[in-house]
Amino acid sequence: MRMRLLNVMCVWSIVGFTVSDRVVHGDDFGPPLPNTEKLALKGDIASYLVDGVDRFLLRELELSVKRREAFWNRDTTSEAKFDASIKTNRDRLSHMLGIRDARANAAPQIIAEVGQTSAIDIPGGIATPIRWRVFREYHAEGWLLEPTINSKKVAPTANVVAIPDADQTPEQIIGLAAGVAAESQFARHLLQAGCRVVVPTLISRQMTKRNGRANLSNREFVYRSAFELGRHLIGYEVQTVQAVIDWFHNSGESKDPVVGVMGYGEGGAIALYTAAVDTRVDAVCVSGYFDSRQNIWSQPLDRNVFGLLQQFGDAELASMVTPRGLVVEISQGPEVTLPGQGGAPAELKSPKRESALREFARFRGLVPKFSGKPNRIHVVDELEAKADKCNRGVVRTFLRTVVANVKIDSKEIDAVNLPDATARQDRLVAALDRHNQWLLRESPFVRKEFMKQLDLSSVEKYSQTVERYRDIFREDVIGRFDQPLLPGKPRTRQIAETDKWTRYEVVLDVFPDVIAYGILTLPKGMQDEQRPVVVCQHGLEGRPQSVIGEEQFQYYKAFATKLAERGFITFAPQNLYIFKDRFRTLQRKANPIKKTLFSIIVPQHQQIVNWLKTLPNVDGKRIAFYGLSYGGKSAMRIPPLVTDYCLSICSADFNEWVLKNASTRHPFSYVWTGEYEIFEFDLGSTFNYAEMAALICPRPFMVERGHFDGVGWDEWVAFEFAKVRHIYNARLHIPDRCEIEWFVGPHSINSTGTFEFLHRHLNFPRPKVEKPAKP
Repeated sequence: MRMRLLNVMCVWSIVGFTVSDRVVHGDDFGPPLPNTEKLALKGDIASYLVDGVDRFLLRELELSVKRREAFWNRDTTSEAKFDASIKTNRDRLSHMLGIRDARANAAPQIIAEVGQTSAIDIPGGIATPIRWRVFREYHAEGWLLEPTINSKKVAPTANVVAIPDADQTPEQIIGLAAGVAAESQFARHLLQAGCRVVVPTLISRQMTKRNGRANLSNREFVYRSAFELGRHLIGYEVQTVQAVIDWFHNSGESKDPVVGVMGYGEGGAIALYTAAVDTRVDAVCVSGYFDSRQNIWSQPLDRNVFGLLQQFGDAELASMVTPRGLVVEISQGPEVTLPGQGGAPAELKSPKRESALREFARFRGLVPKFSGKPNRIHVVDELEAKADKCNRGVVRTFLRTVVANVKIDSKEIDAVNLPDATARQDRLVAALDRHNQWLLRESPFVRKEFMKQLDLSSVEKYSQTVERYRDIFREDVIGRFDQPLLPGKPRTRQIAETDKWTRYEVVLDVFPDVIAYGILTLPKGMQDEQRPVVVCQHGLEGRPQSVIGEEQFQYYKAFATKLAERGFITFAPQNLYIFKDRFRTLQRKANPIKKTLFSIIVPQHQQIVNWLKTLPNVDGKRIAFYGLSYGGKSAMRIPPLVTDYCLSICSADFNEWVLKNASTRHPFSYVWTGEYEIFEFDLGSTFNYAEMAALICPRPFMVERGHFDGVGWDEWVAFEFAKVRHIYNARLHIPDRCEIEWFVGPHSINSTGTFEFLHRHLNFPRPKVEKPAKP
């Protein structure tokens, strides 16, 4: 129910109850609360709040560059000591990229039908379509190029993985198919320089409507499930390259093979990441990619790496290649616009020359100088030279970092009949999806192992051992800004009054440019009494007004007002998830610095609770949280970290959350929807909703669930809740503190069992039942 801004006495009827309400108009607000300043903000305060958070996050992104040095302890006294000193950085990068699955260490297989050969004689060698096992059942596909002289195979001068952009096929950079200029067919140049070359297929940016709903690129489709499960498409493709390097080393042709990796566009990214984490790469060439990563939030979502910019930019990644060979080609990169029709809107622009050169200069400032070593670091500025990208000169510069004499006999290749590239792409996407779904099935066992240090022998021991997990949740899942809260400086104004309550808008300072905003409703007649508070949280695209009145009444049933009329003090905060892409890009900006929306929302709520405790009629030990939908998501994430909340009620959201985010089988999965910000890194290995509820325990916890709520199916809600119930009831013997209410209804507040739960656990008397008036 939403109040109309009229400076008159009005009568307002809401589903069975009527109140007489005085509301205010324009600047004719009532007085502020005692000990607060007058709130003077005009316009849409929610919009002001979101804009302020945007400024704060952009500033934090900019500051991340200077702050990275704290994560490094480079020892430049020798190559060996340098390599050892950055091992923890390599390990951390591998973790961020989800490089966790054991590689198969198997030789490639030739793709051919029985009785036929698939090898193609081309100028300078033989091209053979191959596949190779990367991990478990996932097989990558591509081409093997082997050098020949007079049609006989010869020992290669080097072994190179040549990686095309995501929207190029291996055949195009070999020259077997049209689409890439002859001078830019770098896989062919490498072969004709005498190299053995493997050319993998990357997952493409092809857009497809998934399950009849969100229009996602192939890359974002694989990314979504993988990210939730602690993996990453980048990590999968790095491991694809590493599996080839395994074969180079294990094929028996050389005890110490020379290994290089060269890539363009997305292939350049994979090449750089591979060389940074794998010291077996002797040289790397990165084309059409190297740049500042400060705008990674605007690029395709599959480039989003949780925590990347906290420790790594391209300069830091390049420094991890030292003293091995590195060639950075500043060239025209791929340019793509993704429409955001359910997927994340994004724009991929070619690196600007000035920006790329600045990042390269920053890299040179990080590079140790080892005495007696030849220069193996080169920048090739093809934008300035206006030359073709990945040309023979670039390939020659790259190979000379590991090979003394380089000669490239360039001959173009005639077009031939080729495998179906579309069918191959579909196979690879389906295979990675199958791997993600296997990880999803295994994830409960991984989480059980993760939580095994929780001592369930008593409430006291539980409360002690759960703190370790609370720290992990705060630091590694939600993300914490290492700065103190500002003084709240509360500003208020009275906006409404009835014979039962008075209502105020409240604004508090949290961080620079970050405020908290909400609506406080104070019941009348409290005098010196201290009462409990219920913080009533709206859902997606909601506002504080959503929980107090007519606005979105079908979902919220004005539950904040109903509770106030029962005598509870209520506070309805404005959370960040409003204005669609405006708030979703906040998540994009937060993730690269290892933060999330809740890295802001949690401090906002801490500041709200801190202020509520200063009010004379508030009992600071009886402040509860009750949220619907995205507010239910908040109920699972805020009370675990704002422990001043004495209980939490999750309405219309509780679920087998990892399944809901990662499944490509269930129709209620977020994989199919436009909530591209919803995915949280590595929840599959750490915190599903049962584990989050464990961080609320032993405080009271309740779930409100409508049988016809489309956010999930009853059986999955019950499955996840049973694990919570087991902790409270069977292990800690406090069954009265954990409940679920099932009701026949949709995605909405029911306000029956939950209101009773609040009265009981907040130790607040129920309203007297009025007898019906006699006719």
